[in-house]
Amino acid sequence: MTIAPALIEDIRTASRTMVRELGFMRATLAATDYSASGVHALLEIETGDGVSAAQLAQSLGLEKSSVSRMVGKLIKAGEIEERTAEDARVKRLHLTPQGRQTVAAIHAFGQAQVSQALQALNPSQQQSVAQGLTTYAHALKTIRLGTHQALTPNLLISAGYRPGLIGRVAQMHADYYSQHAGFGAVFESRVASGVAEFVGRLDQPCNQIWVATLNERIVGSIAIDGQDLGNHQAHLRWFILDDGCRGSGVGRQLLSAAVTFCDQQGFAAIQLWTFKGLDAARRLYEASGFELSKEEQGSQWGTLVTEQQFTRIYPEG
Repeated sequence: MTIAPALIEDIRTASRTMVRELGFMRATLAATDYSASGVHALLEIETGDGVSAAQLAQSLGLEKSSVSRMVGKLIKAGEIEERTAEDARVKRLHLTPQGRQTVAAIHAFGQAQVSQALQALNPSQQQSVAQGLTTYAHALKTIRLGTHQALTPNLLISAGYRPGLIGRVAQMHADYYSQHAGFGAVFESRVASGVAEFVGRLDQPCNQIWVATLNERIVGSIAIDGQDLGNHQAHLRWFILDDGCRGSGVGRQLLSAAVTFCDQQGFAAIQLWTFKGLDAARRLYEASGFELSKEEQGSQWGTLVTEQQFTRIYPEG
């Protein structure tokens, strides 16, 4: 995947600004007498109450010798203490009462700093900042550790209507398909009107919609319409993810929730319509038992595309 050089430079510039504005260029951090590494060590010890020096070095990405010297200083300052673990060869680090007071002050300082900055942003910008920083921080950590863990912290899958659902589902569709298929106002308006009509039928037990939310922001959706196809077949609709969540496992969780619902309802089949070229989505469908059943060109969305129908048939029993 090719990343635009301008985008890379924008992120690097923003990162340098954050480092400066958050105080990491100073000798001490967060209104304490400790360096940035010392402050982060205290926070990690609080989180993992009982961590070893080796675990602390891995968490902070520092050399063991550097962590050893820092731990010695924090012990001498009365912030932490060592306790012998079950394995007498290992010593665990714990905050002292003084250390807990210091960490509480660090949290208060950081919370005030973030709160003041967020007050300059509207709610949508605040959510975008939270999602973007969380995703980027995870990507950086993944590279350092050489892991490939999916990003799902604070992510929830929930069923049913919630305020803003109609507009957000339409927005995610419009954002994605304008870039990948050239769709415009015709497509977005049809998605919005379709979701709005469907939400009015959620009182029917054969209909349901699920959303994935990250820090209270909708980042994915999927729906099962059990009425519009007839013949006791389910229509899988409005399966979409925010760009920031692609490849994180969210789509698999949403699709699993929809298929499980169909299993419980006893539908004879599940049908979905999509477009050729969406390979990641196709792999998800096929992994869940869907097969390509029809393919034809169409221009109903304002642009000529190859439409595909996938079907998941339940065996008669």
